[in-house]
Amino acid sequence: MKSRPVISRRIFVRAGITLAAGAAIPLLIARSAEARRRPTAHNPAPPDSQQPHEGNPLTAPYAAACAMEPTTGTVIFDHDMNRRWPTASLAKMMVMLIVAKKIADGSLKLSDKVTTSAAAARMGGSQVYLKEGETFTLEEMMQAIVVHSANDATFAVAEYVAGSAEACVQMMNQEAAALGLKNTHYYSVHGLPPAAGEQADVSSAYDLAVIARALVTYPDILRWSAIDTTRFRNGAFELRNTNHLVRTYPGCDGLKTGFYDQAGFNVVATAKRNGVRIIAVVLGSPRKQENFNTAATMMSQGFLNYEMHEVAKKGTPIDRTVAIRGGAVGTIKPVWGADASALIKRGEAKNSFSITYNLPAAIPAPVKAGQAIGVARIIVQGKPQQSIPILAPTEVAQGSLLQRLMGYL
Repeated sequence: MKSRPVISRRIFVRAGITLAAGAAIPLLIARSAEARRRPTAHNPAPPDSQQPHEGNPLTAPYAAACAMEPTTGTVIFDHDMNRRWPTASLAKMMVMLIVAKKIADGSLKLSDKVTTSAAAARMGGSQVYLKEGETFTLEEMMQAIVVHSANDATFAVAEYVAGSAEACVQMMNQEAAALGLKNTHYYSVHGLPPAAGEQADVSSAYDLAVIARALVTYPDILRWSAIDTTRFRNGAFELRNTNHLVRTYPGCDGLKTGFYDQAGFNVVATAKRNGVRIIAVVLGSPRKQENFNTAATMMSQGFLNYEMHEVAKKGTPIDRTVAIRGGAVGTIKPVWGADASALIKRGEAKNSFSITYNLPAAIPAPVKAGQAIGVARIIVQGKPQQSIPILAPTEVAQGSLLQRLMGYL
């Protein structure tokens, strides 16, 4: 792997303390097991450090935070959500997403056998103590990653998926670009503290919420991330979820934690109650329990203050018609291409949203069933909240010569 330039330490801010360039950085957090087991690692100052905004309603100290409702992508809480911050083990979320997508498209199977390389067996930090040549199913490896944050299992899966860890890092950055993430860049598959000459994996609270928004659409991910404890290596090793909220917060079924000294305690949590899901991201907490408490407060405020209103079900007709030129029929009534919902504040009128359609006046035959015709947008408080494709309900063949002539008149 190519050497990585050291991040500049011009300014470091933590718990209200500002240090000038060259000043010693105090250890505000006890060194983690990850960092202890990697004695060559150094911990660069978080990039783009700055003082937190005033008037933060959540009083626990942290660097950045974001809460999102994933169906609509609505951000319901923001504290420096675009601030770049070291991910620590939250970097593994992108490996999880790549694997989930490949399972969904059939290029990977949960029963696939993943063999541990010598490099994977050398991984320190959180691990399941894989030995070179040991083989486990992809399902077992993913449980070790998602539940226990095992670095050795992550490295082995990355090699299996991409051929090498370096190639997997490229895939991770390509996926980040495809998701439109502006503040995310990966240098490793696991998120361990960078060694001398390396850079830290970085992201932002908003970018991590977007990754989580993609992850929660895959049932396997939520099945793994909701596990409290499970067994590994034929029951000889217990995996206990690093996300304490799956045990303490009703409805929590994920998602991932991360920690090393200069990253602080990071969590991406998600819970679902009464048909509403909330994703909470909290980065840079100096204490673990405050990290979890802040995420729990953000989710609770989301459930307290918002509700989801169903607009339409996938496949139901919209209240518009579209003409067909030269078709066997003259018009069609398009249908919703996905479930449509509006996230509204509790107490607001159920009709406090509107729908706008972007549809052509006519389309030419032939028309395929399910063909995209246009887009509907759900507008809440004057802002677009969700865009839904509008589809042709059935196939429409070309009409007879007479019908086609009539269609052009």
